[in-house]
Amino acid sequence: MPRSAFLAGAALLATAAQAQAQAPAPPAAPSAWADSISISAYVQAGITGAPGLNRAARGLNFGHAFTDRANQVLMNQVAIAIARDIDKTSKDYDFGFKLQGMLGTDARYTRSLGVLEKATSGAYQFDILEANVQMHAPWLTEGGIDFKAGIFTTPLGAETIDPTTNAFYTHSYIFNFGLPLKHTGAMATIHATPVLDLILGMTTGVNTTVGKWGDNNSAVSGIAGFGLNLMDGKLTVLALTHFGPENASVTTRNASRHYRYLSDVLITYKPNDTWSFSTELNHIREEAVGANGYGIAQYVSYALNDQIKLNARAEAWRDEKAFFVAAFPGNFDFVNAQLGRPATVIGARPTTYGALTLGVTYKPGLSGHLSGLMLRPEIRYDHSLNGTKPFNGGRSGGALTLAGDIVLTF
Repeated sequence: MPRSAFLAGAALLATAAQAQAQAPAPPAAPSAWADSISISAYVQAGITGAPGLNRAARGLNFGHAFTDRANQVLMNQVAIAIARDIDKTSKDYDFGFKLQGMLGTDARYTRSLGVLEKATSGAYQFDILEANVQMHAPWLTEGGIDFKAGIFTTPLGAETIDPTTNAFYTHSYIFNFGLPLKHTGAMATIHATPVLDLILGMTTGVNTTVGKWGDNNSAVSGIAGFGLNLMDGKLTVLALTHFGPENASVTTRNASRHYRYLSDVLITYKPNDTWSFSTELNHIREEAVGANGYGIAQYVSYALNDQIKLNARAEAWRDEKAFFVAAFPGNFDFVNAQLGRPATVIGARPTTYGALTLGVTYKPGLSGHLSGLMLRPEIRYDHSLNGTKPFNGGRSGGALTLAGDIVLTF
């Protein structure tokens, strides 16, 4: 072979090899829909100590719901979920779901009417926290619309049933008495612009489902509001109202004609990874008795490092006709009161409640099957700002509690 031909052939082979090396790899096969289904679980247990609580208080922390049992260790929640989250930024259709069940003392307050009532007779009860389907649709706007239908936790408020997203073990008056906890129905979030979301929904009410025992009246309710995403996500605003009849037909004449409005505005500012500030404004109106409850809560968090965060919450909430704030000593009193059945309900005089809570969130590093561990000690002081005595069995104008919980996630 002539030398020139050999060199030309070698050069051609080298060029082909270089082109093959630089060619992009073939695209990976798309992952199956089922591959993005996740299974998760968490366990929460805690105690709320009340020094000096007298016998007249019946062992109750007045002004609390989930943490109402004083000086007792509670297994608040053992929850497991199977879910697939939708891609809210997708330019195509996407489908998801969430099914989450829970056992614990918190179910005394979270249980939807008509679901697993009387499944147990003690303080530890079952609940279906979520059972819904979801869809993202590329409709109307560039961001599209997200749909959710079924049983779902309320989008209103700063605090949630899920303990892993909260700064404190105990809850605010706003969470306990000024907001719904769950809904059954359908909700749409319209991503109108990168800054503005519009939220619309129809539900059966507050903590209700369907049917004779699932809804305490015959009327439907609704959700409406908006969300703002400002300053590249550092500042967010969520303003929502849930409206509709909520009284039981068996106890309230023309119950379906009397609306209850639960309105909440949450403003959150996170200037950096260290500081977080949230302001919550709340108002609830019950037309049947002309009662109003309203107030404000301010949250501040400071992260010392990746493991330790310091938290503070200050709140003032007014129950002007003593209609909303109450204690429910029996395991089924809260649900029975919603249904209009006989129930023991401990109330107070019209009161403006003030509460200051200081706490620490400690998240040590973990390995293995545990995905997270959270310890949250706190000190809290509640006080009547208008001279009434709602605490300690109606004998005190203030109440000091020392509380803490542990949350394990899997």
